Amino acid sequence: MAVRHRLIKVSPQAVWAVLADGTRYAEWVVGTSASEPVRGRWPQVDSAIEYEIRVGPLRLSNETVVRYCEEGSELGLEARAGVLGTARISIELRPWGPYCLVIADEHPLQGVGGALHNVGMEALLQLRHRAMLARLARLCEAQTEAGTEAQTEAEQPPSLHGRRRAAAHGTGGHA
Repeated sequence: MAVRHRLIKVSPQAVWAVLADGTRYAEWVVGTSASEPVRGRWPQVDSAIEYEIRVGPLRLSNETVVRYCEEGSELGLEARAGVLGTARISIELRPWGPYCLVIADEHPLQGVGGALHNVGMEALLQLRHRAMLARLARLCEAQTEAGTEAQTEAEQPPSLHGRRRAAAHGTGGHA
């Protein structure tokens, strides 16, 4: 069973906001190139997103279904990969001080992937999870940073130059 964790320097709510957006799945899941919700309201149980995997000139469409959802803290997914079978993926979010500890756990459920599962496959899953969690961290931290910068700019008082110009035009410095 491939289990990997990463401390992401944002709140669990910020990480959940990314996980709960089915259109962003391809941005953090390694190996996918596009994703879109196709059934239900992601991430409610039994909702699904379709995603595309590109292998050279080959394009494969697959589906991920939500099997368990504890809003804000845990997402249980079943990834369907055609002839390769299915995999169970659990993503758990834990508050860690002001940050979020993300634990990803994946193992095959059915099909060829389960039959071929071995130590080598575990090593590949560990590498995949390392890259996936790094992508998720970059995405969440960048989104939070962008939101913080926008909020900081909105909270800034008008510049001294702007107040002088407004006073000269008789608006009293208020726009």
